Amino acid sequence: MKNFRKNSIIAIAFASLFVFAQCAPHATEEKATQQVQCTTAAQTLKVAYVNLDSLMSKYNLAQDINKEMMRKEEDIKMKLTEKYKALQDDQADFERKYKNNVYATPERAQSEYNRILQKEQEIVQLEQTLTLEFEKEGLQKNQALRDSINKFITEYNQNKGYDFIITKLGENLLYANPKYDITQEIINGLNEHYANEK
Repeated sequence: MKNFRKNSIIAIAFASLFVFAQCAPHATEEKATQQVQCTTAAQTLKVAYVNLDSLMSKYNLAQDINKEMMRKEEDIKMKLTEKYKALQDDQADFERKYKNNVYATPERAQSEYNRILQKEQEIVQLEQTLTLEFEKEGLQKNQALRDSINKFITEYNQNKGYDFIITKLGENLLYANPKYDITQEIINGLNEHYANEK
């Protein structure tokens, strides 16, 4: 086992020396050409990145979608709050009448109690329906937003020729040279494109 490790280390060392010898500067013109080829091979990829936090906070379509979804969420909450408040009022009214023997017969009290239970079930069902519709619409809006960004970046990259355009979200990149940050270019282009579509 020790011999295997020793042989592996020696093999790696020779391989490193070979690569170094191939790419190291030499006096002859042929070796200088090899050095240029080694240097340019590492520089063939053209990469840029977009800060996703900045993009989402400054892209007008994303802002409009966010505002619209917040309004809809508030409307749903208000509607449900009104319905639950009316239900609580009915329940309190029923309890008061029941304690004061207002109902002429037990059947009449049971009928009113069943009506309130039915109303509660309808509100719960409405809440589930509105929540599902809201989530579905949110997914559709997010998909439209992603499609808009992807379409623009594809068109944008036809002139730029990047091999990779990656996203930087929070701290998911340990380091990114700011000279490869194309966020503002993308935001400007997206907003211009969005304004023309309105």
